[in-house]
Amino acid sequence: MMSKRVEAVQPSATLKISGEAKKLAREGKPVIDMGVGEPDFTTPEHIIDAAVKALHEGKTLYTPGKGIPELIEAIVEKSKENGIEAEAENVITAPGAKYAIFEAVLATINRGDEVILLDPSWVSYEPCVQIAEGKVVWVPHEDNFQDAPIEDHITEKTRMIIINSPSNPLGVVYPEGLFKKVRDIAIDEDLLVMSDEIYEKIIFEGEHLSIASFDDMFDRTITINGFSKSYAMTGWRLGYAIAPEWIIKGMSRIQSHSVSHPTSFVQYAGVSALKGDQRCVEQMRDEFKVRRDILMKGLDGLGIEYAPPKGAFYMFINVEMDGMKFSEKFLQEEFVATTPGNAFGRDYSNWVRLSYATSRENIEEFIRRFERFIQ
Repeated sequence: MMSKRVEAVQPSATLKISGEAKKLAREGKPVIDMGVGEPDFTTPEHIIDAAVKALHEGKTLYTPGKGIPELIEAIVEKSKENGIEAEAENVITAPGAKYAIFEAVLATINRGDEVILLDPSWVSYEPCVQIAEGKVVWVPHEDNFQDAPIEDHITEKTRMIIINSPSNPLGVVYPEGLFKKVRDIAIDEDLLVMSDEIYEKIIFEGEHLSIASFDDMFDRTITINGFSKSYAMTGWRLGYAIAPEWIIKGMSRIQSHSVSHPTSFVQYAGVSALKGDQRCVEQMRDEFKVRRDILMKGLDGLGIEYAPPKGAFYMFINVEMDGMKFSEKFLQEEFVATTPGNAFGRDYSNWVRLSYATSRENIEEFIRRFERFIQ
């Protein structure tokens, strides 16, 4: 029999749409994928070269469980730009930011602990909490996705608040006021905060804030980051966490008995990403902004409501019908893949997520097909 913890995790609501889109593409249909959550750029050459160099130098054996010293040092140095005063003992690398989140939740959440999630949030936070036998408490957004009444949902069982800015699926960059509220609640109620900052380099309006840099927050914050989005390294599987030493020790214990460490030569590519020329990041961000503006203009012309897309590469739009039914019908009739809103929470079943990690031409064609579809 399957374990109860696995039975508690529901299959992703996106799998059906994704599988059908791939099937239609194989049949030769003109599919436009507005559902995929990864940059459509090639990993920058200097990062690839660093991995190849490491391979040729024989750096293919086991590494320290937390990661090679060179990468830990680069992450410590990088954390300073976010105002986070971390040391080597506060850092662990992992095979992807997703696995760092999984380890951090397992290391800190016990059966029955409550974890606050803003509705909507990224699809994998809730399953991580469920596997740890915790309970997710969904908090609705307010004020055009700029605030949330977190204080109304705190109980004696609350253990952690998870925030993600820029947000997947919203594309929202949260204002300083929300971060200050989270800080005050965390301190007053003695809570942990997990801050997922994987999209920090893809911001068009506003500024990136790391809550671990706020007064009295380093000792209760787990900062998650990685290389997938900023450096177009989704398939390389490399991420990291910065946290108090006791949490890092717990995560290290889990990692040592599961995946051991990230792939050896990929870690050297990570060093090159952090310490190399950052113009590649700026160029990708600039292109994403152009695409966002094209998409915004098209949706504005159609009178479509959406969350304010100030970062990442997503737009969360109101389709005024069941999002899953919309996604299925839109795919079958116009060959466009989108992600239904119910994959991300509870209260946005009439919304869908669009990813503009695709070409300008595809975005313009999407607008034409979308207009035809809704008319």
